[in-house]
This record gives sequence, structure tokens and C-alpha cells, in this order.
Amino acid sequence: MESGLAGPAAVRVDGWGWRYAGRDAWAARGVDLCIEPGERVLLLGASGAGKSTLLAGLAGVLGGDDDGEAEGSLTVGGRPPASARGTAGLLLQDPDAQVILARVGDDVAFACENLGVPRDELWGRVRRALSDVGLDVPLDRSTSQLSGGQKQRLALAGLLAMQPGLLLLDEPTANLDPDGVLEVRDAVRSAVDATGATLVVVEHRVAVWRDLVTRVVVLGADGGVLADGEPGKVLADTAGELRRAGVWLPGTPVPRSPSVAEGAPLLTARSLVFGRGPAVTRGRKRGRPPVGVPVGRPVDVDVREGTALALTGANGAGKSTLALTLGGLLPPLGGALVAEPALAAGASTDPAAWRSRELLTRIGSVFQNPEHQFIASTVREELAAGPRALRLAADDVESRVDELLDGLALTDLAGANPFTLSGGQKRRLSVGTALATRPRLLVLDEPTFGQDARTWDGLVRMIAELRRDGHAIVAATHDAEFIEAVGAAALRLDVAAVRA
Repeated sequence: MESGLAGPAAVRVDGWGWRYAGRDAWAARGVDLCIEPGERVLLLGASGAGKSTLLAGLAGVLGGDDDGEAEGSLTVGGRPPASARGTAGLLLQDPDAQVILARVGDDVAFACENLGVPRDELWGRVRRALSDVGLDVPLDRSTSQLSGGQKQRLALAGLLAMQPGLLLLDEPTANLDPDGVLEVRDAVRSAVDATGATLVVVEHRVAVWRDLVTRVVVLGADGGVLADGEPGKVLADTAGELRRAGVWLPGTPVPRSPSVAEGAPLLTARSLVFGRGPAVTRGRKRGRPPVGVPVGRPVDVDVREGTALALTGANGAGKSTLALTLGGLLPPLGGALVAEPALAAGASTDPAAWRSRELLTRIGSVFQNPEHQFIASTVREELAAGPRALRLAADDVESRVDELLDGLALTDLAGANPFTLSGGQKRRLSVGTALATRPRLLVLDEPTFGQDARTWDGLVRMIAELRRDGHAIVAATHDAEFIEAVGAAALRLDVAAVRA
């Protein structure tokens, strides 16, 4: 056995629940669960059912009494999770939250070093883990240069290098391209085959993990365990309940948006060169031409009223960077990006020159990481911030906010702190903040991340309705069903063109 290798860990959950500080509702409650060493469990449930909270509890990272209130008990390997150092490894929904060090190799090695893995063994683990997850970059590559999907692979590599006895994965493939999904799934399979580690993986979509897991557990939206057993039996016997709970089952139908007549041009890009980094930001702030390394080949883009465009391609191809550029949040490095009269409406034809208030009704952007755009202490105040910046009447602000809370299934969370929401709830809130000002163009980065089938459907219908009303949609996404549902044309970015 290699140094630092933990044996497969058993999990015991008895009447367990957790309520975040300042929240009336419990994030999870009444959970009873017994997982034997080496079992492979797929944890399902509606968005907000407490899946991520349970994983955080098993990893011992929920905090103390100041952070929330616990009931019942949890043990990992017969010990409280907080004292089971090195036994459990957790992959969070937000990969940015797990990037610690400046270089890729150092970041993967960090946990192993803390566990005392000998140096001559450590770097072999690091290289093997990076290879297993398909992150083919130099060990000295800056972690800040990685895309969101690449950071997801980086975080998983650090986890696999630890060789924990309990592997806890929270939506490990959510931001990955289709090939990356299979690479990560196969890397997890290889790891648990080699180490015998206990596996608990949270996903909304069943198909990817069904053949790897030995058991399916479904948390109920109102607490407790809705279903538990062998995958085929659970999925067959409780299919109706699972669909009502929002679980993505194979064969779940995808709504299709009707065709929409195109209107006036809004945004035109010709030979657009895009990139990001400190040089781009500094140049913009100082009024100098932005200087930086382009992410990929120049692109031509036409965005018109009533159209939807999907930015697709492998992780690292520049989808998020192009989205930020089209959204006026990064200046172009070359070529032309012109806001046409129907979008500019009297403002400059250069979106990157617009002030924040000018952007509000023209272009609304949703970042890949929802937390990067939260500014208020409650969900209601978050949704109200944009309309208030436009100086709308109080009644109009309240009407818009109530409509969004209802449409995004966030009404019961109106008074909650945005940072205490589940990953899927945070994503819906971030989309809602952009919708609140009713911009002519909506730029979205992975808009359906973390959604169950019901909330996905509600979000897609809301976006498709905007398109029918003449708004334009640009989305960086790997979600083929979303592209089909909103009737989007696809612009595929070529990762082969990305420069080191």
C-alpha cells in the first residue's frame, strides 16, 4: 500500500440535519443512511434537497455553531468527519473555491504534502492524476490561466492524488465538454477500482454514472430519503416519483422552442480577437489599447433580435472569454465589435466603453461562477438591485422581483443569504439578476449548471420566452439539450487554436 493511502471508509448518517445560520428552513433534515466500505453511491434529488450539504457534512467542512445548527449524527470510518483527517476528499461544485496555489503541479500536490506523502512518491501521484483526468498542461502552468472546466479537472486531480478512503464528488462533470465528462468518469472508475475507496457522487443526470455505481439514494425535497437501493430497481420502481422530484432519468423529454422571426441587428463582430488577463484589464482602466495573448482564432458573429447563439467547444477553447467580450466586460484585442443602433440606442457603439448603468438594459451577463456577481444580503435584494439602479418605481421593482422569484422557484428563499443557497439555486438567482433589468441581449455562461429536470425546464422556458419577445440570447454551454430547447445556432470554438 502506498504511503498515505486510506482504507475504504464506512459512512453512518443517523437522523442528521443541518440548518445554515440565519435560515428558517433546514438545508437537509431527517437523513438516515448506512454506506458500507467500498460501496459506490449515486446521490440524487431535487435542486435544494440537501445533497451538497450532506457531502459537506461528510467532509467535515460545514463549520461550527456560528455557521449553523446540526441535529443527529454523522460518522466517517467510525469517527466524526472533522477528526477523520485525510479519510474523505470532497470535490466542490465551484472549482474556483478549490484552487489554492499558483501553479498546476503545486496545487495538485498540496493535499498530499499536508498528508505527509514522501516527495519521491508525491510527484508520481501528481502526474498520474493529471493524466487520468485529461488535464494535459505543464506542471508550472498558472492556475489562473485555466478555464472553469480545466479547474474542475484540476480539483479532481488533487483529490485523486490524495487517495482518500471516501471520495465525495459534487457535480464533477457539470462544466465539462462531452469528451471531458467521459474522461472524468473513467478516471473516477480507475481510482475506485485501484483503491477500493467508497464513492458518493452527486449528479442530476443519471446516465453518465449509472453503470459505475452500485446503489442509488434519492433525498426527498422535504427531508429524509425518498428511495434507496440497487440502481435498476430504484430507477424502475420509483420512476414517477423521481421525475416529480426533478431527477433527470434517461428519456426525459426536451421541450423545443418554436421558430422566431429575426429582427434588427444588435451586435456585430468581424475578425474579433479576444483574450483576458491583467494586461487587458490594466489597459482598459488606463485608457490604453488592451494588450494580451489571444485565446483562439478570430471569429465573426452576428447577433440579431429574436436569435439564440450557443458558444460551444472543448474546455479551454475560450467560450467564457468570448462571452465576456461580447457582453462588453472585456475589450477586444483586435478586429471589430460594434453595437448596432437597435442595441446602442444612443450610447457608444463600443460595448466595452459603456458604464454599468448603460449595460443594464442593453446587455445582461451571467458569469460562470454565480457568486462572482452577488452583491446583496438576501435573494430578494439581489434581484431588486438592477431595477433600483434604473430608478424604477418601488411597485414596479417589487412586481418584477416577485415574478422572478416565482418563475425561478426561489420564493421560499426570498429572505435567504445568496451565499447559503445550493449550487443550482445560486445559478437560477444569477440568471434572475440579469433578467431583472430586461436587457435586449442576454449573455449566459453555463446557464443550466446544477439544475434538476424541473428547474431546468422552468429556466429554459423563461429564456425561450425572452427570445420569442425579441430579446437575443448568447450562451456558452456544453448542454446539448439546452441548445436544442432554445433553438440556438452553434458557434464551435477550436481548442486546437488556443495558444500556450
